[in-house]
Amino acid sequence: NAGSGEQLYECPMCCLTCTNVQILQEHVDLHLEEQSFSEVGGNLRDLKLAQQLQLEEDEQQRSEEERQEKEEFNKLQRQYGLDNSGGYKQQWVKNMERAVDRGRMQPFEYHKRKADMMESLAFGIDDGKTKTSGVIEALCKYYQSENKDVRRVWLSASVDHFHSSLGDRGWGCGYRNFQMLLSSLLQNSSYDDCLRGIVLTPSIPKIQSMIEDAWKEGFDPHGASHFNNRLHGTRAWIGACEIYSLLTSLRIKCQIVDFHKPTGPTGTHPRLLEWILHYYSADNEGSAKVVCTSRPPIYLQHQGHSRTVVGIEERKNRTLCLLLFDPGCSSQEMQKLLKQSGDGTSLKLLRRLVGSLKEKQYQIVAVDGVLTLEEKA
Repeated sequence: NAGSGEQLYECPMCCLTCTNVQILQEHVDLHLEEQSFSEVGGNLRDLKLAQQLQLEEDEQQRSEEERQEKEEFNKLQRQYGLDNSGGYKQQWVKNMERAVDRGRMQPFEYHKRKADMMESLAFGIDDGKTKTSGVIEALCKYYQSENKDVRRVWLSASVDHFHSSLGDRGWGCGYRNFQMLLSSLLQNSSYDDCLRGIVLTPSIPKIQSMIEDAWKEGFDPHGASHFNNRLHGTRAWIGACEIYSLLTSLRIKCQIVDFHKPTGPTGTHPRLLEWILHYYSADNEGSAKVVCTSRPPIYLQHQGHSRTVVGIEERKNRTLCLLLFDPGCSSQEMQKLLKQSGDGTSLKLLRRLVGSLKEKQYQIVAVDGVLTLEEKA
């Protein structure tokens, strides 16, 4: 009331006017407390919202990681044949049916080949349709009369080549390499006692059962658990440890040697080749250019594939070159080695110089005699 002469004090935050400064101060303080409380409440709400969004983001990320892990695990199971998708017989039948559907095979041929396959599996014997014999003998003859680049060559004892078929394509290399190694041992009388129950090369399902029997005897329990103690009826890949377990269960003395890192420039493994040279040459000293040894072939494993070492060349320039049987090489290609031409072009199928062996790690299984019952135990 301007007319009364009283001093009026207006609140800077609302329309209220006061005649007392102290009352105005208390009033303004209430405004400030209310504003402060509102700001704190807003901050808390913002914090809760941020936390909620973070939780949702973390949960989404966890869910995505679990999905990716599951997808990767399923991929690995498929890759290593542990996805319960069936084994050798199922894959063989499926591929043959596909060939009939596409007109590449007549139904009568399908039924005949299926009957042959079922008979082969029933007896546990490989049908021999992917086998090539006589290559080592042909190589021995070739090296004696040809090849000016080679100073000396050491060849393993006679060994048959086996390649993958419709039933094991994509996963059967370990089994095929075991068949190669076994084919050599079956021709060596030193192993007759160990292999008394094996007359012909076993089929892949039979080899799977033989490895399972080795596990039941107690060999490699850790490896067995990786496969849930089961191989038969699967497409499971096998490696050096399974080959070692199977050979040892048969009382065949062997060793696994790991080449766990490169020992040469640009990721190469010269010590691997030197070890193999010593394996073949240790008991075969002499000056002969071609040394046809009594040594069995060597099982060679690396990530994703395995092959069989059947010999080693020492070149005129002192470099070493492995001779490998690859299960991925067809019998049609291997047949060319039985009719060597003078220039040795077919040998490209077998030759591997140190520069072409650049996997991070290699494992070999090398046979070296017979175990006594006590040594096996």
